[in-house]
Amino acid sequence: MKKNEQVSTPVIKRLPRYHRYLEELKRQGVVRISSKELSARMGLTASQIRQDLNCFGGFGQQGYGYNIEQLYNEIGNILGLSSKFKAVLIGAGNLGHAVATHLRFEDRGFDLIGIFDNNPNVIGQQIGNKTVLDSDILEEFCKEHNPSVAILCIPSEFADTTAKKLVSLGIKGFWNFTQYDIATNYKGIAVENVHLGDSLMTLCYQINNIDNLDEESK
Repeated sequence: MKKNEQVSTPVIKRLPRYHRYLEELKRQGVVRISSKELSARMGLTASQIRQDLNCFGGFGQQGYGYNIEQLYNEIGNILGLSSKFKAVLIGAGNLGHAVATHLRFEDRGFDLIGIFDNNPNVIGQQIGNKTVLDSDILEEFCKEHNPSVAILCIPSEFADTTAKKLVSLGIKGFWNFTQYDIATNYKGIAVENVHLGDSLMTLCYQINNIDNLDEESK
């Protein structure tokens, strides 16, 4: 893999999608695939796939295509999925509960080590193999276990003070489900915002303009 610090954000955001499709191909027992075949499955052009992967080095062979096992592992290495960054989840309501329960953090580069909430009715509940802890002990917990990532599933009005506290405790990255823009206020912090409402509104637009979308695809 060649090091390229100028890889664009859109390319980086496509890497997990490549990884997901390759994982499914592995499950199906497929050994190799051409960029043309992969493009047909993913709805991208073969040229786009080759350009994306060339940002990190040449993985394919002329006349052979891509070895799925090798490419799957290489993309996993590029994404750093073996990093196992320690993460804490703040907010164990419906959203936080779903995030903690249904995502395989260990397969995506993270180790969820603690879940926190300030609701007495939630504290002490079991989510997976974790017990929800009182937010009052968050500072003590972070000083002892040194997490580097926080997952925010809290109301937006509490995000500012919570983010400020977490940054002071050494958090370097946020998976942010709130409307608060952490990146604007804290430089040198990695932030991935998840706006479910934005995605739903995008779907609304697509449905309203489905005839135009059909024309564009012809």
